[in-house]
Amino acid sequence: MTTDVWFVMLPGVLSLDMTGPAETFVLAGDAFRLHYIGPDTQVPTSIGMTMGNIQPLPETLPAGSLLVLPGVCDSNHYFSTPQAEQVRRWLTRQQPLLHAGKINLMCVCSGSLLAAKAGLLHGVQCTTHHDVIARLKAAAPGAMVKENRIFIEDKGIWTSAGITSGIDLALHLINRLYGPERAMAVAREMVVWFRRSGDDPQLSPWLRYRNHLHPAIHRAQDALTAAPQHAWALVDIAARAHVTPRHLTRLFKQHLGVSVRDYLEQLRLVLAEQRLLQGSGVEQAAQAAGFTSARQLHRARQRALADQTTGIDSLHQH
Repeated sequence: MTTDVWFVMLPGVLSLDMTGPAETFVLAGDAFRLHYIGPDTQVPTSIGMTMGNIQPLPETLPAGSLLVLPGVCDSNHYFSTPQAEQVRRWLTRQQPLLHAGKINLMCVCSGSLLAAKAGLLHGVQCTTHHDVIARLKAAAPGAMVKENRIFIEDKGIWTSAGITSGIDLALHLINRLYGPERAMAVAREMVVWFRRSGDDPQLSPWLRYRNHLHPAIHRAQDALTAAPQHAWALVDIAARAHVTPRHLTRLFKQHLGVSVRDYLEQLRLVLAEQRLLQGSGVEQAAQAAGFTSARQLHRARQRALADQTTGIDSLHQH
């Protein structure tokens, strides 16, 4: 399955609002097909560079499409231009497709203001950059505007806080559409955080323990992150790292501060949580992530919670 992604390009577009999600989707391989559309064939961007080869606004979008509205560097000005008015009217015509669930909408930063002007956010939970929150509330009085959120989804409409949060949202959409393994692989390639949800700031174990230079540990981590659900034995992991099991155990403790078993368990916990978010049952999520049962998953969760509590207590003591 390939998802068509349509970026609406207006003069003054914030370059990272567009290129951040675009690069994220491209790194997901052939899962996404990108299109750039707008009233003009080329537009000046926030960094002074002009982007061209922009196609005209299509009359309609194919079912399953993702429509992306990037923000602009001066929304007071650039969302009041004739081009923005043309896009606003076009967006209003796409509303039936959106309400029918045939397409999804992704707004990055102040892009939510344009969606509000088109009447798309009435009765919808949404967010935007903190500097634009008041204007979003004024533009969409019927919307349920949320503050201090990285991103939020409601009724097939995704809105994000601003600029780099578009990357977070793109990763989350890759996870929703194509699974956590692909999203994690893209996050690692980009060397960015992978958040489990819009208000979860925790760094995933795919990246948390990568701040070292030991090649044997990296080889072991590469093998484990590629297939955490596999029934790994310590001797097999050590063989992938080209060291003995005893030496690998010492290396993990010395450089990462965790055991090989604990590291693998953290990877599996993230996979299980992603499966649960996608609607899987507990038993199904546990087995898909490599746990032998829902009971084993529950125990792993309890250990993770205890570790978090210990860490918080340690911070309070200091």
